[in-house]
Amino acid sequence: MARDPAYAAALATADMVLPDGIGVELAARMAGCRFSANLNGTDLVPPLLAEGARRGMSVFLFGAAPDVAADAAGALQRRLPNLRIAGCRDGYAGAADPEAAIAEINGSGADIVLVALGVPAQDLWLARHAGRLAPRLALGVGALFDFLAGRVPRAPEPLRRARLEWAWRLAMEPRRLAGRYLLGNPAFLIRAARHALAVQGPLGLQRRLLDIGLSALALVALAPLLLLIAAAIRLDSPGPALFRQQCIGRDGRPFTMLKFRSMIRDAERSRTTPSDREGICFKARHDRRITRVGRVLRRFSLDELPQILNVLRGDMALVGPRPALPREVAAYPAHAFERLRVRPGLTGLWQVSGRAEISFERMIEMDIAHARARSILLDLLVIALTFRALWTGRGAY
Repeated sequence: MARDPAYAAALATADMVLPDGIGVELAARMAGCRFSANLNGTDLVPPLLAEGARRGMSVFLFGAAPDVAADAAGALQRRLPNLRIAGCRDGYAGAADPEAAIAEINGSGADIVLVALGVPAQDLWLARHAGRLAPRLALGVGALFDFLAGRVPRAPEPLRRARLEWAWRLAMEPRRLAGRYLLGNPAFLIRAARHALAVQGPLGLQRRLLDIGLSALALVALAPLLLLIAAAIRLDSPGPALFRQQCIGRDGRPFTMLKFRSMIRDAERSRTTPSDREGICFKARHDRRITRVGRVLRRFSLDELPQILNVLRGDMALVGPRPALPREVAAYPAHAFERLRVRPGLTGLWQVSGRAEISFERMIEMDIAHARARSILLDLLVIALTFRALWTGRGAY
């Protein structure tokens, strides 16, 4: 897009642009945004076509080398027996005459057309011709046909989960993809950083860099302690070492917060102890669900350490409001929603001022004051005071 105005216009005029790849995800996080999913064509199209088959729709495959589209169609037919293949046309000689390609696609009666001409050719082709296509949905799918036909091997599942599929593709096709990944990716991330600086301002970028730097350093330094705690939890009581909790983050977006498990398994179902704290947030000093190891973890707030990963992922910041549960947000008074303007924090003014001894209303006041202050110096001061709070254990239960 930065180098090719026609390609930039093609994406700008598309009805929908889907996020694909770790690069755009990192760029979004720099700018304070999050994608709900990585919607690459290889993973998205099969369930999309499964739904199309359920509705009795048909698909036309256009692109890739000769015979590859036909082989891909055969693979889809084996995976989705009820899917109707309306036709196939290759992306070489078959794409040389756009008028003939459009006529064949429209004449096939297809409801969906998948265009696999590669980037940027497929997007430019769709920008020029989508208005003349009869199918209701026209979608650029990159290398999907090559993957389906078995011509290009897909990265192993662990690499895909680690978001390193780009490295696998580079190893498979170094000559073709070296420019894109080794030169293009760094240039893209530099432009993304400039965009983030314009969107968030210098302070927002500085705070995010501080979060990434300190949390990465903490993760490396604390790795032996984290493993020791995980082992102690597993030995003390049955169940996983980590506890995952759905919380509400910045701008009301939900995320999965990580903690070390400090209670018995299925603790939420067996809650009988009343809260010792007035207001929305539940806190009980003598909660019988807390395990022996859990009491030690809570005393020194060690159960919060896995949230370092949430900070690295961009769900949380090092300093910010306490993460809120959905049921708490549902009961918020109107003024409390201002605390959701910023990322929740691993520590914050509430945590260093007495934690559970602080009332809900006072916590809201502190969180809003911090959100409005937006000061790196204040963040560093809160981080320093956190060590004192951990040592004294005030309000930790």
